[in-house]
Amino acid sequence: MALDEPKETDDVYDVEGFKYLVDKNFMDKIKPIKVDFLDVGFKVTSGIDFGSACGGCETTRSCCS
Repeated sequence: MALDEPKETDDVYDVEGFKYLVDKNFMDKIKPIKVDFLDVGFKVTSGIDFGSACGGCETTRSCCS
């Protein structure tokens, strides 16, 4: 996630006062997508299957070592 200005290739979503920009082609690959706000930061989940890719630092299949 990053701050950005909308482009012609973006879909713009307004959810509870927050605007999200997602590249139209990328959205086709990742949908559905969900953004959860946490006490500190946020968590993004999507329909991408990472298969055998690294898990997060809290998992046993970590790349954070």
